[in-house]
Amino acid sequence: MTVKISHTEVIQRFFKEAAGFSSDNGNPRLKSIILRILQDSARIIEDLDITEDEFWKSVDYLNRLGGRSEAGLLVAGLGIEHFIDLLQDAKDEQAGQTGGTPRTIEGPLYVAGAPVYEGLARMDDGSEEGVATVMFLEGQVFDLSGQPLAGATVDLWHANTKGTYSFFDQSQSEYNLRRRIITDAQGRYRARSIVPSGYGCDPQGPTQECLDQLGRHGQRPAHVHFFISAPGHRHLTTQINLSGDKYLWDDFAYATRDGLVGEVQFRDDGARGVAGRYAELRFDFQLQQAVAPAAEQRSHRPRALQQV
Repeated sequence: MTVKISHTEVIQRFFKEAAGFSSDNGNPRLKSIILRILQDSARIIEDLDITEDEFWKSVDYLNRLGGRSEAGLLVAGLGIEHFIDLLQDAKDEQAGQTGGTPRTIEGPLYVAGAPVYEGLARMDDGSEEGVATVMFLEGQVFDLSGQPLAGATVDLWHANTKGTYSFFDQSQSEYNLRRRIITDAQGRYRARSIVPSGYGCDPQGPTQECLDQLGRHGQRPAHVHFFISAPGHRHLTTQINLSGDKYLWDDFAYATRDGLVGEVQFRDDGARGVAGRYAELRFDFQLQQAVAPAAEQRSHRPRALQQV
């Protein structure tokens, strides 16, 4: 027989006390959130008949997850970050804010303060020359009426051929494969970089441990992340997932969306002054108008090197 007590007045009063409602001090918003977490956690324990061993194993898992700084990876892998995007899409539709390039997840690997270039930038430091395939990435930034946006900031970052990111991979140089490009008078941005590799979760890490228990892989397709911003326009967080990748539509982080697939063209014609095979990728962006100044700014989630 299942015993349930979380609904009783005594337990509800206890949870309110634990959430700080007996004190005039503290943050009312946080109190409400903590109360809901306590109430819902109790219902899960009761409804699924969670054992003490299961409960404390979960607590240990959270400790290990935080110790490896993988919480941001897990919320992407469990689809929570994608859900937040879908919820914002629904809110936008209800408010009549539609059109433009789709948003998708940021992921946990952005680093602020990348070097700024006008119109054109080289992103790689040359350390993978002879191993990596050179990639020319370019496009334009437009408003919803199709007018190019001069002076927009295209903040982009991606992995190397091993699927790792500078700053988090100490073997790479500072800000390797991370740049901010200011669009020219025609709204154009251009970058010379390398074709990135997809990557997977650390097979020994807690995120993959959870995915293994769910019978899921932890692989991502090759992709390029973007923050796009321009005065008077809504900030866009998105990424391009590269065509032809095995995991393009099987991304463990659920970032691939219609309208965000970059069609990579491989050439070997010497037209770009590159010996041998190289890749070209063109991708344009459209930004919505900002309904309020705050919409021009990205979210305030914690990131590496918060200064810009």
